[in-house]
Amino acid sequence: MKFLFDLFPVILFFVVFKWGEGHAASAQATVQHYLSGLMSGSGQIALDQAPIMLATAVAIVATLLQIGYLLARRRKVDFMLWLSLAIIIVFGGATIYFHNDAFIKWKPTVLYWCFAAGLTGSQLLLKKNVIRQMMGQQLVLPEPVWGRLNLAWAGFFALMGALNLLVAFNFPTATWVSFKLFGGTGLMIAFVIAQTLLLSKYMKDAP
Repeated sequence: MKFLFDLFPVILFFVVFKWGEGHAASAQATVQHYLSGLMSGSGQIALDQAPIMLATAVAIVATLLQIGYLLARRRKVDFMLWLSLAIIIVFGGATIYFHNDAFIKWKPTVLYWCFAAGLTGSQLLLKKNVIRQMMGQQLVLPEPVWGRLNLAWAGFFALMGALNLLVAFNFPTATWVSFKLFGGTGLMIAFVIAQTLLLSKYMKDAP
């Protein structure tokens, strides 16, 4: 359930974009009715811009709802979720204001690279292993393995950020939207499975 909860804004982004593709005129009317006051210039957008603008606005609201739900239930809001909110407000807001989808296409890359920088910087500069702090209660590993695992996650996020840019700016927007949900999620699952297989021998020794 937590996995689906974390994907909530991405799923809504995909669904709303696909709806907007099939109902471009309705999407355009909706955007101009609700968002024109937040846009630069006359507030008019082209028909083909409407789906990504509407999907971006919905993703911002969905992320706010995620945090609001957790706060209402008096649950801890992870730093990563706060970071995601900040980035989508900045880049999503710029997408809507300038009616330019280049900003929202950069959003996943900035988030991935922030993760990569945080993991690397914490280990090399602060001598703190973030992955160990997150998984240390579920897994017993030798210290060198924790270090390699932390850097492996940092490398994975760095590559994901680069791959997002490759797809975002070399393929149609519709392809990027599908990759954002299915490609990104699939690669994450594949990485976790590969990691689990590599660490299985240590899991057997866990108390």
